[in-house]
Amino acid sequence: MRLGLTPLRVVGYALRVDFPPLDWSRIKTYPLRERPNKVRSEDFAHVWAKGGSLQSFLDSLPKILVAQDFHALVTDIVAATRKKKPVLVCMGAHVIKCGLSPLIADLMRRGIVSAVATNGAGAIHDFELALIGQTSEDVQRGLDDGSFGMIDETGRLMNAAIKEGVSQGIGAGRALGEAVVKGNFPNRELSILNAGVTAHVPVTVHIALGTDIIHQHPTCDGAALGEASYMDFQRLAAIVATLGDGGVVLNIGSAVVMPEVFLKALTVARNLGHKVENFTTATFDMIRHYRPTENIVRRPVHKGGQGYYIIGHHELMLPLLAAAVIEQS
Repeated sequence: MRLGLTPLRVVGYALRVDFPPLDWSRIKTYPLRERPNKVRSEDFAHVWAKGGSLQSFLDSLPKILVAQDFHALVTDIVAATRKKKPVLVCMGAHVIKCGLSPLIADLMRRGIVSAVATNGAGAIHDFELALIGQTSEDVQRGLDDGSFGMIDETGRLMNAAIKEGVSQGIGAGRALGEAVVKGNFPNRELSILNAGVTAHVPVTVHIALGTDIIHQHPTCDGAALGEASYMDFQRLAAIVATLGDGGVVLNIGSAVVMPEVFLKALTVARNLGHKVENFTTATFDMIRHYRPTENIVRRPVHKGGQGYYIIGHHELMLPLLAAAVIEQS
């Protein structure tokens, strides 16, 4: 046996290697203060003082993990508005059902949100709220007796507005907004569709055929739905083409439709030669989903930019975001 080799012993039919202990006295250490640290006391939360302002609350948040992401996102949104770069809100219907449409409409009127894209359900809830100040039926009850979604006014008025819009060459979002502005809608100030028209902010509606209650109505025209939604997709692509160098995309409460639509609009914009790079994306939702992670937070900013995923209930997180942006604008 050569010097330095570990002795080998045969135990039964197995060849066993002995491992002598290491010399721990030779381990090298270095001073704590020389180590780079990820957590610093100066980034900790501040204890709240009763009677403080909103700004003092925002300043009291820790600058760690998602709280740090939140601070950065607010800064990016404020910077985008100052640079006159788009702040695009993609959203699902649940945002409206949580009572948040007044906040979105206000941000549109302030010039902070420069475009809104939603799915068909989002447009329906917005439209009903503008019409009667209420929305969201009991699905189980209606499904059991076959009455789910069979509302006359919603289907009749929305389908008529979409068909009229197609005849005038305008997409679903603008057509529905015009119907709210011109019709007998007592609660129109709650409406994102209404704010799109009155504040001159593009609102696009991206319809998946067969997913919405107005598709069950006898007045539904599939060709009109498809054409109106396709015009809105083309308009969205034009908005996305201008996001480069400072724009912001917020995906709030859409797990499938809006992340897929946004990714295709981005592809169209880049295919046509627009340099859509170095912008910010963020998803707000109550749980983490695959498509928002890939199609909003990761893939679009691969060539430059930053993506964030912030988990929390919409009825808490969106008011906090809106207040923080307004406070710092």
